Amino acid sequence: MEFKICAVGELLVEFLAKECNQRFDQPGEFVGPYPSGAPAIFASQVAKLGFPVVLFSCVGKDSFGKMCINRLKKDGVIVDGITSYSRANTGSAFVTYQDQSERNFIFNIPNSACGLLSFNNIDENLLKDCTHLHVMGSSLYSFRAIDAMRKALDIIKNKGGTISFDPNLRKEMFNIQEMEQSFGYIMEYTDIFLPSEKEVRYFTQNDESEQQTILALLKNGIKHIVVKGGAKGASYYGLDEQNSLKTFHVDGFSVDSVDPTGAGGCFGATFVSLLLAGYDVETALKFANVSGALAVSKLGPMEGTSSLEEIQTFLTKHAID
Repeated sequence: MEFKICAVGELLVEFLAKECNQRFDQPGEFVGPYPSGAPAIFASQVAKLGFPVVLFSCVGKDSFGKMCINRLKKDGVIVDGITSYSRANTGSAFVTYQDQSERNFIFNIPNSACGLLSFNNIDENLLKDCTHLHVMGSSLYSFRAIDAMRKALDIIKNKGGTISFDPNLRKEMFNIQEMEQSFGYIMEYTDIFLPSEKEVRYFTQNDESEQQTILALLKNGIKHIVVKGGAKGASYYGLDEQNSLKTFHVDGFSVDSVDPTGAGGCFGATFVSLLLAGYDVETALKFANVSGALAVSKLGPMEGTSSLEEIQTFLTKHAID
């Protein structure tokens, strides 16, 4: 099946603390810069799998911005939707780890070139042959960015395309009012929903159980829900022909985790791409689990993206082991 994916949002550089529990309020060493940004990681992974993907974002006309664009271009991402500005610097993120699942960030997104992303940056010509839009919750950091996303969403939906949504919640962004307000709108159009185990609770109404929440979302029009569990694997939820809940779990893979940043984006990119390419859900999930495992095994948010060949090699090796 022919398809082309579009992603909209932040493209930035990331600096990683060298020591676990390193504090932001005292001197410490960081490594980087690494190209980053949730939709950029997603786009990189889609391209590494060999599928067409265009990213809309903004960077500064500085060395960081050039590095990010060159990296995406090398991975195969269509970068014509990235605008370079001289009046703002490329966005940045600093991250420190408490453990392999708990991270603290300091973001410079709304006040950077990313913050200039708006309706006018979405080139309709680049969207002409796009059939799918992927939305990251972390990309909804301003009304202007939300307007850009809505423009892309409207164009793709109006021609029968599909939408995937990864909430990608960060506690550092909970005070951005625009982000929370936009979630309800996006969920109305979402076809593929990709929350983590913790994020499902964010969408729970009143005293609903997790399963009640998921069933309500499916009956509201979402076709596929995948709850990401990291190394534990992922659980799939959908409706059968009788409108009853169907669900199954695909186990993950245990690897030495070096850097968990980017794993969710790689997982989502692999699942969405393979599902659109006609793979059955269970195979798409298995490959997505491998993609996430390979992502955490490398230092740097985009350094662990993988090709189909690398995923298949991993599966072959683990089948032997």
